[in-house]
Amino acid sequence: MTVPLDIRNDIRSMDADGVSRSEIARRLHVSRNTVSKYADMEDMSPVAPVRRARERPGLEGNGPWIEKVLDEDLSAPRKQRHTAKRIYDRLVEERGFTGSYSTVRRFVAEFRRERSSGAGEGFLELEWAPGACQVDYGNFRAAIAGETVELKLLVATLPHSNDRQCVATMSQRSECMCAGLVEIFRRWGRAPRVIVLDNATEAGRMLRGTVTESRLFSQMKGHYRFESRYCNPYSGNEKGSVENAVGFLRRNLLVPVPSFGGLAELNAFLERGCAALSGKSCARDGRPTAEALAEDLAAMRALPGVDFDPVRWVRAHADKRGYVTVDGREYVAGPAWHGRDLLVGMRADTVEILADRGRRVAVLERAYGEGPAVRNPLSLVPALVARPRAFGESTIRRDMPEGLVAGIDRMDGAGRRQTLRSISRAAASSGFGAACDAALRVIEGGRVPDDATVDVLARRIAGGAGGGATGPDLAVYDGFLKGAVADAR
Repeated sequence: MTVPLDIRNDIRSMDADGVSRSEIARRLHVSRNTVSKYADMEDMSPVAPVRRARERPGLEGNGPWIEKVLDEDLSAPRKQRHTAKRIYDRLVEERGFTGSYSTVRRFVAEFRRERSSGAGEGFLELEWAPGACQVDYGNFRAAIAGETVELKLLVATLPHSNDRQCVATMSQRSECMCAGLVEIFRRWGRAPRVIVLDNATEAGRMLRGTVTESRLFSQMKGHYRFESRYCNPYSGNEKGSVENAVGFLRRNLLVPVPSFGGLAELNAFLERGCAALSGKSCARDGRPTAEALAEDLAAMRALPGVDFDPVRWVRAHADKRGYVTVDGREYVAGPAWHGRDLLVGMRADTVEILADRGRRVAVLERAYGEGPAVRNPLSLVPALVARPRAFGESTIRRDMPEGLVAGIDRMDGAGRRQTLRSISRAAASSGFGAACDAALRVIEGGRVPDDATVDVLARRIAGGAGGGATGPDLAVYDGFLKGAVADAR
């Protein structure tokens, strides 16, 4: 039997509070083995759902489609979400389903029961005990790599000590929020016992006292063993500490509009700025924040030995070009994967594409908003190895040096296949640019690139050796590389 996330989180929280495992089993009506399993679990990060535990034969393989519909419902207005009857009608009309309505109804009920967080609003005290945290978002603008962009400022405060931390994110999506909180937990070296948010965040939505929490955030709760509470976003008194901190940090750290080479550089600046401001601030009782912060940290949870991986897994179908579309943006898996159902892992800064058995297809940069398809030249190589004549019209040509493209054009099919394969293998350790430069040097030396030569040269190029006229002599590699290129000296 699958144990719901809220029960797992209760087990881990009670175990962290020192409740005996037999008592936990009695209170939660689960077995002691179940308590031990989840209390001792080291890592609760999301894993790619590469295999289904069980498929109902009566659903005729439509289980993943139903799950996708129900997952998408979480972002829709409550009155516009699918009932089991509406899902059944769509299955019949759109997918030719011949099974019974009761099968669909049971599947939907089980899905919702397993993903129910069971969270409620509860009583929100205004005297904040050590170890409690408030979280909210603010908007700001910054120049990143010369381009002005609108960003989100994720702010977390410890009201007891008045310690304030912030992280810049590209979006409020659950994976971005969780990644930002992981970074803030790293700064503190501890995790809060309770986090108070409002329902304007992607962590969860509250309507009429009932919270629908995102699965990813709920998994993060279980990983770090904290509780979550939700309040009305228009009730500033319920989380006044963080609402004040949003404006304070924005005024003190982001005025005038800052400029940075990248998001990582901006967040390093924000970390230093938060540390400097906390060193000058005081708690509510007048003590220095650093003194009161020690009490906060003593009341917080120890971090687990494994960092949480904030990844949201989405099922997507690759079109005839090998493109998948997630969150309104296209990502290139590669033509070799056209027409395939793939798993797409959405992280704050990267997108990982997996095939059916967990085989990695591509890792791409995460993109936000409108724009061209996000691609990695290496994703095109498998199809070109299978059909080397297609190189003449492939978009990969624009990513390669002109000399390398001209050299490959002069080769026959076998030479093209060997060259592209050697670039692909060398790029795995040295990067695509270094692998192309290495292959070009081999071609300029009058030979067809092979795996060993390109790999060694690419590693040296990536490491800064360069292999130019003043670089190290590579002739020592001649013996085992079948005559390494003389011009690489």
